Amino acid sequence: MISVVSAETPNCVTRANENFRWLACAAVLVFLSGCDSKPEIIRISGEKLGTQFRVTVVADQPAPADLPDQIAALIDSVDRSMSTYRSDSELSLFNVTAVNEPVRISADFAKVMALSGEVWRASDSLFDPTVGPLVDLWGFGPKVSLNAHIPSAEEIQSALSKIGFGAVLLNADEQGYSLAKSSNVRIDLSGIAKGYAVDLVANQLEMLALTDYLVEIGGEVRVSGDNPRGKRWRVAIEVPQITGGVERVLELKDSALATSGDYRNFFEFEGKRYSHIIDPRDGHPVEHATVSATVVMDSCAKADAWSTAFLIMGQVEAMAIANQRGIALYIITRGVKGFEAFKSIEMESILALAG
Repeated sequence: MISVVSAETPNCVTRANENFRWLACAAVLVFLSGCDSKPEIIRISGEKLGTQFRVTVVADQPAPADLPDQIAALIDSVDRSMSTYRSDSELSLFNVTAVNEPVRISADFAKVMALSGEVWRASDSLFDPTVGPLVDLWGFGPKVSLNAHIPSAEEIQSALSKIGFGAVLLNADEQGYSLAKSSNVRIDLSGIAKGYAVDLVANQLEMLALTDYLVEIGGEVRVSGDNPRGKRWRVAIEVPQITGGVERVLELKDSALATSGDYRNFFEFEGKRYSHIIDPRDGHPVEHATVSATVVMDSCAKADAWSTAFLIMGQVEAMAIANQRGIALYIITRGVKGFEAFKSIEMESILALAG
């Protein structure tokens, strides 16, 4: 989808409806207005990475005319590098590489692999990008099965034998970066790639001295500076149900937010619900009462990865680790009386700003 850009000046024209409509266009449309003394509000939206994205910039100086193209190119670069749906992506090509055969990779791919390793170690292996064989086995991979079935214990054990991020070997030298594997593992970066794409776009805006912005890709968000009203950005935590709704509103500045949940991608078989969030410890979809984990950090990629790890852990373990590490975490559980929320100490301080 071609990006659609609108820009307006506060207090001079009618504000665009925040519930923007996704449009397929043959060209980028740019709408500019006067009142040069006011900052210009630039809105860019579209579809990338199999989801929707939007960027809002409060520009107190002229933005590049090709800003929509720059943003689209950055998001496309993540798709070319880390997509499991493209046979020509760096990730897919690595996945079919032989054991102990190093391959050259891009700097962005290397950064995501390094960050994945950091969270993998810190989460006691619960965030594991090699969980792909289990995701595929349960029918949540790129090749979706229309015939839902429950894998046998033998199939699960076989898939478990093919995972383990410790087998992925990242190397840096004077020529750049290379990646190899000591066993026949496959990588799936769906738990961090969108967050990294958000960071790429945000970092580019800052390089252009556009420091008041909101970047959102598929629900993963990073904000900086002030919103068009000169206040903190208001970002909602969603009610964990298909119909959506607002659970809480956070007022954020210079931070990123990511949420993992089990309520949008699941199947039911013989009356039981199975989530796409797979626990790499036993090879089964998570079955505890935690249905949503929202994390606020400085990096959207980090928040993305940690939200996955916390969702797998469940409320008790996740809250203990979040408080130990000073991570802002908002967890929602489902019980017989409905939803219940739990907040880490750091998240309580953020919520206090919103009143």
